[in-house]
Amino acid sequence: MKKKRTVFLWALVILGVMMAGCAKKSGGNQAALEGEKERTAEDAKGKDSIVCYVGHGFWDGSLDPVKGGFSYGYGFINNGLVRINAQSEYEGDLAESWEISEDSLVYTYKLKEGIQFQNGVDFTAEDVVFTYETVMADQGQNEKVDLSKVEKVEAEGKYTVKFTLREPFSPFFDITAQLGIVPKDGYDSAAFDKMPIGTGAWKVVQYDAEQQLIVEANENYFEGAPEIKRVTFVDMDNEAAFSNAQSGQLDVVMVQPSYAAETIDGMHMEKLETMDVRNISLPCREPGTITNARGEEIAVGNPVTSDKAVRKALSIGINRQEIIDNAFQGAGRPAQGWTSNLIWGNTKEYEDSKTEEAQKLLEASGWKDENGDGIREKDGMECAFEIYTPSDEQDRYMLAAALAENAKKLGIAIEVKQTTWDEITAKSYSQGVVWGFGQYSPMVIDNQFQSGHFGNQAYSNPSGYQNKAVDSLIAEAVSANNQKDAVAAWKETQSIYAEDYPYLYLVNIEHCYFISDRLDISIDTQIPHPHGHGIPIICNMKDWTIKEK
Repeated sequence: MKKKRTVFLWALVILGVMMAGCAKKSGGNQAALEGEKERTAEDAKGKDSIVCYVGHGFWDGSLDPVKGGFSYGYGFINNGLVRINAQSEYEGDLAESWEISEDSLVYTYKLKEGIQFQNGVDFTAEDVVFTYETVMADQGQNEKVDLSKVEKVEAEGKYTVKFTLREPFSPFFDITAQLGIVPKDGYDSAAFDKMPIGTGAWKVVQYDAEQQLIVEANENYFEGAPEIKRVTFVDMDNEAAFSNAQSGQLDVVMVQPSYAAETIDGMHMEKLETMDVRNISLPCREPGTITNARGEEIAVGNPVTSDKAVRKALSIGINRQEIIDNAFQGAGRPAQGWTSNLIWGNTKEYEDSKTEEAQKLLEASGWKDENGDGIREKDGMECAFEIYTPSDEQDRYMLAAALAENAKKLGIAIEVKQTTWDEITAKSYSQGVVWGFGQYSPMVIDNQFQSGHFGNQAYSNPSGYQNKAVDSLIAEAVSANNQKDAVAAWKETQSIYAEDYPYLYLVNIEHCYFISDRLDISIDTQIPHPHGHGIPIICNMKDWTIKEK
């Protein structure tokens, strides 16, 4: 017996996609832009072409969805079975409808008919089967889409696909939003690295790694061809992008929040809603060593942040809005957890700026300023620790520096350091780190609070949090055979760990873009952005229009 049901938010991005550590450096490569500079003034304001800088996410590797390309689920070149909409709910993309069995082991998708790939081949269930089986045959080449729980995928007729799982796995539905479908007839593993073929609104014309990606409108797109006919994405560093926007070379430019108060002639600032949270991991364990699954001995723990009183004092005693104003020119909202606007969200609500209450909490725990230097001590040890940020992300440094200044009133000293992600990974076991997370998937909870991940997976559970009740609830949520029970378990998990303050949540940032005044990016159809290094803005690029005709 199967039960058809509406499935709300679970996830777009699973375990490995979540981490802020996926940040990559970008050089100031201007080669792609130089060609565009030669456009005449009339061409630059043409009816059907734009030039954009939207971060570095295009340049991470292959564009082939089979190998993890565009796995954020934006339906850009290769559509998935389902997609997220502006209300943060799932809706059909290539799928018209879906059913999930009572035991959550069988997922059946009815596909839309009359869709063609960009090579003119009809889209059918066989293409879905081929895509999933190709990933399953070599899961190692796609760490972003985990199909290990899938036993088999079958075509039932030309337009129906059935997935059978080995065991209940509640986030599987999210995976069907992540994985773009490739054509069985015409798939070429090598060619698709640079020139993938899909059913999406955009087809690749040229891809030069770390330089440019040029796409053109798919005139046969099943929801109607985009009005804009050509888009050139360029890769450069943030400062170069801002400079080129000032000189009129870019129509869309992503900027760090610290640029939010700047102005550019002929452009306007859009601060887009996100679930992209900046938080700081606070090591919960006392100093010691552990041996990880690989037999490596790791020094872990921190003598200051292992005291819950310190972690709680920071959470309730700092002024988040003041920190946001100082670091980000006010671009963002105070954060107290992952998210509150998704079906599984359950953030802890409390007021901050409770300076006196925080000070009393520290006093009661033995942290006192005995020598009058403004820093508390306990048993001869200062209430001080380090926070690490990546060298190539100035916004995180500024956030940590603003926090350090704010924490002084509590008698807590924080030293902010910038370094490489390799060193940050090692330091995260014993010091604070500024992280960026934001996705639709509740699997972020598993990633950040399941005790078994500590020391075994980079960027996972960096605070070393361990709680048997939380571990049990996470396992219950992942294996639940219905959405109601899974959501309840995810919410209870958050209620428990929130009382332990393993992370200091600071800001739900707004993604900031300068947009040409001639361009309409259809704000109403933008989805709330996950953490995606700028790429999320293209989620609705098929709806963009150029005002000047």
